[in-house]
Amino acid sequence: MSVQSKSCTCRNETEQEKYDRIAEVIEEYRDTEGSLIQILHMAQGIYGCLPLRLQQFIAERLGMPLSEISGVVSFYSYFTTVPRGENTIRVCLGTACYVRGGKKIIEKLREILSVDVGGTTADGKFTLEVMRCIGACGLAPAITINDKVYKQVNPDKLPGIIDQY
Repeated sequence: MSVQSKSCTCRNETEQEKYDRIAEVIEEYRDTEGSLIQILHMAQGIYGCLPLRLQQFIAERLGMPLSEISGVVSFYSYFTTVPRGENTIRVCLGTACYVRGGKKIIEKLREILSVDVGGTTADGKFTLEVMRCIGACGLAPAITINDKVYKQVNPDKLPGIIDQY
């Protein structure tokens, strides 16, 4: 018995193929009350972000005003209108992390990655963001890369952490 594993071909999809998949998602969930966030989440997963053109497409398919779609996209920090990097670095700026050096961590990451907060590196490898609190106050200052938490970070540790990615 042979087992074949399929690798993801998402990055090889054409723009039209992505829109077709998003249209299928919309059709599947359109009649489910309160499904807008779920549709947007899946659309962002397929497309990588939610640019205005895609928001218009979703609004038309759902028969909703574009302003409603854009309002949800701009309200929730999870959604983005520009492509994010392969890895998302979030620096905690909650009170404990801020007081213990969160701002210095941001400055060092900006230097290492050559990108401002909210931006993505030229190679598409990293997106740098801040977050208000990750709930690891006793481990401050803390950062996350994707879903991994790094505790008691200082600027000198950052090159080693970044090199892992």
